[in-house]
Amino acid sequence: MTAGQRILLVEDNELNRNMMVRRLNRAGLEVITAGNGQQALDIMHAEQPSVVLMDMNLPVLDGWAASRRAKEDESIRDIPIIALTAHATEAHRVYAMEAGCDDYATKPVDFPGLLTKIRELTRA
Repeated sequence: MTAGQRILLVEDNELNRNMMVRRLNRAGLEVITAGNGQQALDIMHAEQPSVVLMDMNLPVLDGWAASRRAKEDESIRDIPIIALTAHATEAHRVYAMEAGCDDYATKPVDFPGLLTKIRELTRA
């Protein structure tokens, strides 16, 4: 990632969100956060982040629906979304990709692997 790129972390669990923000910051990344899928869509419009880390089980609007809506919206459809979920089955990976996610990572997060995915999706 290059200077000026920001990550949107969408996570409703405060402990998980704070831990991920600290780890991403230590990796040199700027992070903005949202606690539900509707907030994520609003922030995607306002901030145009470089990549979104989207928890899939969220209140108000879940990650599946938020990802679908983002990919249907011309103004934000090109923002890469990485699904974050505790559901580690192949069916859930396929479901995330069908919802419009560009990649998939399971919880607990393999942090080095997640950083690689972020780098690959933000490469200009």
